[in-house]
Amino acid sequence: MALPNIFTEEVSEQVIQRVKNLNPHSQRQWGTMDVAQMLAHCNVVYEMTYDNIHSKPNPILKFILKTIVKNKVVSETQYQKNAKTAPQFVIKDSKNFEIEKKRIIDYINKTQKLGETYFDNKEYTPFGKMTVTEWNNLFYKHINHHLTQFGV
Repeated sequence: MALPNIFTEEVSEQVIQRVKNLNPHSQRQWGTMDVAQMLAHCNVVYEMTYDNIHSKPNPILKFILKTIVKNKVVSETQYQKNAKTAPQFVIKDSKNFEIEKKRIIDYINKTQKLGETYFDNKEYTPFGKMTVTEWNNLFYKHINHHLTQFGV
């Protein structure tokens, strides 16, 4: 079954409403991140897509990521609770909830406005060129997993 299409206005708005239902005191149902750290963690996907602020993997690591990790990340299979994450996604310091919330909403809106065509065959640094479906699954599955983690 296909995941909801984050590139549509309807799905993007549903996700944004779920983000807006969070508050600085929202409690996780599993894991170790607080709600502000979780939002910062979710923002990393978009930083890697738009901001070029994370180091690029060396050729050997990129090969491993493309051949072993990519399918787990961009498939329709949901993430397991407490699954390991890449080092760039680990958020240990405290974050400002309102800033991270605004950032994720802005990124979701930007992605929806750019639309599927923009992402078709676009390069994602860790995994190489991806299809629109892979991009959708990357964006939607990740945020859905973490919004569920915080009960929204």
